Amino acid sequence: MRTRLLSWILPSPAKPLRSESEIAVLYPKYRLRILEATFLGYSVFYTVRNNFPVVSKEIGQALSYSQEQIGNILAITAISYGIGKFLMGALSDKSNPKTFMPLGLVLTGIFNILFGASSDYETHLLLWGLNGLVQGMGWPPCGRSLGHWFSVKERGEKFAVWNIAHNVGGGLVGVIAAYSASWFGWRNAFYIPAALSFITAIYLYFRLLDTPQSVGLPSIEEYTDTVAETKDTTDPERELSFKEIFVDSVLLNKYIWVFALANFFVYIVRYSLTDWGPSYLKFAKGASLEKGGISTLIYEFAGIGSTLLVGWYSDKVGGKRGLVSLVCIVPILFALFGILMLPSGYLWADLTLFGIVGFFIYPPVMLLGVAGLDFTSKKAVGTAAGFIGLFGYLGRTALSKGLGWMSSYPWFKWEYSIFLIFISAILAIVFLAFTWNWKPKH
Repeated sequence: MRTRLLSWILPSPAKPLRSESEIAVLYPKYRLRILEATFLGYSVFYTVRNNFPVVSKEIGQALSYSQEQIGNILAITAISYGIGKFLMGALSDKSNPKTFMPLGLVLTGIFNILFGASSDYETHLLLWGLNGLVQGMGWPPCGRSLGHWFSVKERGEKFAVWNIAHNVGGGLVGVIAAYSASWFGWRNAFYIPAALSFITAIYLYFRLLDTPQSVGLPSIEEYTDTVAETKDTTDPERELSFKEIFVDSVLLNKYIWVFALANFFVYIVRYSLTDWGPSYLKFAKGASLEKGGISTLIYEFAGIGSTLLVGWYSDKVGGKRGLVSLVCIVPILFALFGILMLPSGYLWADLTLFGIVGFFIYPPVMLLGVAGLDFTSKKAVGTAAGFIGLFGYLGRTALSKGLGWMSSYPWFKWEYSIFLIFISAILAIVFLAFTWNWKPKH
């Protein structure tokens, strides 16, 4: 009885293998379909997650929230998203992306509507924490889908294309939330993205697929004739137990731990200019609400070209994701120094430097997630990515809580935030140095 009730969200069973002619036609078609649907779906997840930072100053003014309270809301969604990404990652490894991902969009849309309708701090804290938890239903089903439909050798390139969803969603939310709030009031920065998430959930339900075997196609290893090259020593299509997923594939995997620790500091750098960048420009440089929102658009869109290039290049150097990530962090140090030294009145230069940080930070963000796939079983993709992501969002939590706490004191200056991010970039380089020669064991 319980199995029947849960059948709608469990992995789809394998169907009889189709003819060779059907496989030749359907496999490329379905691969493109998976890439497109997961790309669109994850982009929309951003519009109902990163909308709060864009209008946090306006919410604070309307509801008399202090900067520490704003920091607490950012911190709780960061930690709850990190936990959600890990827990939902484990569930996604045992679920069907066709239903799992749309369900996450529906739930996050509901929490956005409730958040926009509330004016109470404790309620906002609870709702944004719950929102962070269900936001964890976004990345893992994408990782599961891409891990089953694309081989290890092409993973850097294909994940680079998919990873642009971060930039598209992250960039659009800056514009959508800022202009929704400017034209209709801050509450609409949550209502309008919520409506978008509901529409997208319906689309994904009819567009997404589970594994190739669920639609009568061979596994990706069989399709690309690389099954002998995969690092799995067991049957790559056997569903793993929770112990094999959690303990054997993740908790006892030294590679996953190092990538996770590096990700802690990479995410501090990444979210510094999305969570606090608009506020920094408003308070320290005198930017308007719209210009603060545009800074997010520039920051996110700057990472598109670099992500594509670096993802492709990481495949060409044998999958050395850590090495390539390390090289990308170095120019960020110079850009942060430039932001710190620029006086007010040169907003165009600040926005340019924001773009430079975005250009170089998103390749490591993408590559560390791919590295988790490279060094574990594809049946534990969601859990490995969730574990690495958990550490990333612990970093985001530390950033939000730390800056929120510091900003409550009279001695605080917004320039201190740049010092904190600068140190985090250096520590990211230190951990990535351990991964210099690591590459997947094909």
